[in-house]
Amino acid sequence: MKRILTIIVLALIIVVAAMILIKENATKDEFVSVKVFFNNSKLDPEFSCNKVFPVERMVLRVGDKKQEALSELLSGPTQAEADEGFFTSINSGVKIVSLSVNGNTANVEFDERLEEAVGGSCRVAAIRSQITQTLKQFYGIENVVISIGGRTEDILQP
Repeated sequence: MKRILTIIVLALIIVVAAMILIKENATKDEFVSVKVFFNNSKLDPEFSCNKVFPVERMVLRVGDKKQEALSELLSGPTQAEADEGFFTSINSGVKIVSLSVNGNTANVEFDERLEEAVGGSCRVAAIRSQITQTLKQFYGIENVVISIGGRTEDILQP
């Protein structure tokens, strides 16, 4: 009887340990790396306006990685990234209204906050470059159309 009880306890321990290992590995596999593009005062001290540099962020493997990457972009650089010279030209609080891909073109619509108090051709170029490069990292995307309230032509004007 003791022998059977010992075998059952050992089997339970093995099963629990296996479940823990499987769960830990599954958790690691739930995330994937994407790039988010920011300006950088150390890598581009003369600020070339449309020159942006990637940082890696981890996002959930399930779901729309393009949407997740844009959300990470809108959250801005982390403190560690800011310490390395990364900064964003995008206003804080900007929201994504919609994101779709048609052929090789990504169409992304933002709320009005994207263009609030945005002036100067350099800043406009920086904003467009951050969004465009973040989306162009994904297979098949060659063009990016940015819109606000359905408008594409008269937005982000210097």
